[in-house]
Amino acid sequence: MAVKIRLARRGRKKLAMFDVVVADARAPRDGRFVEKIGTYNPNTNPATVVLNEKQAIQWVLNGAQPTDTVRAILSHKGIMYAKHLQVGVNKGAITQEQADAKFEAWKAEKEVSIQTKATTLQQSKAKSKAARLEAEAKVSSARAENIAAKNKVAEEALVASVVEAINEAEEEATGVEVDEVVAEAPAAVEEAPAAEEVVAEEAPAVEAVEEAPAAEEAAEEAPAAE
Repeated sequence: MAVKIRLARRGRKKLAMFDVVVADARAPRDGRFVEKIGTYNPNTNPATVVLNEKQAIQWVLNGAQPTDTVRAILSHKGIMYAKHLQVGVNKGAITQEQADAKFEAWKAEKEVSIQTKATTLQQSKAKSKAARLEAEAKVSSARAENIAAKNKVAEEALVASVVEAINEAEEEATGVEVDEVVAEAPAAVEEAPAAEEVVAEEAPAVEAVEEAPAAEEAAEEAPAAE
């Protein structure tokens, strides 16, 4: 039977993980398989690949055909390079010790490359986070300044309105007092002549009453003299 090395999906929706399995080419993707040789998690950066290297090399040497995605994974883990070296050993081009040494050297170099990439990604992520925080801080500062300016304008407007209200109240109070004083003063002035007129009019009446008996007495004395 034709054997393929392919991925079998598992995991949650939008967070899929895959098993690297050896299965019959006629079996459905997530159906029965012959052997599970690893896992592949594309949700991390870089992607996480856990692989049984010996079993993978053995299946590839036995003729199992990987799918395109699995071939990329196997190349990333050095399985295809190990196959190439093992073919050279089988043909007598190199010894097994030389093949193993080359493969270990390749793995060490690949590990350094992966670590460098991971470090670069972390630094880039840290810089991006710092830039984002700085931008957010600038936005927050500008927003705080705008709010402070608005509050200052509102306070000044409130103070101005309070001062205006106090001034209006003082003007109204002062206006009422001045009008009352002005209204009362002429009334007092007008009442004074009236009192004088009454006194002036009453005084001659008293004199006339007193003079009338004196004239009568003079008239009575005149016949007596005759």
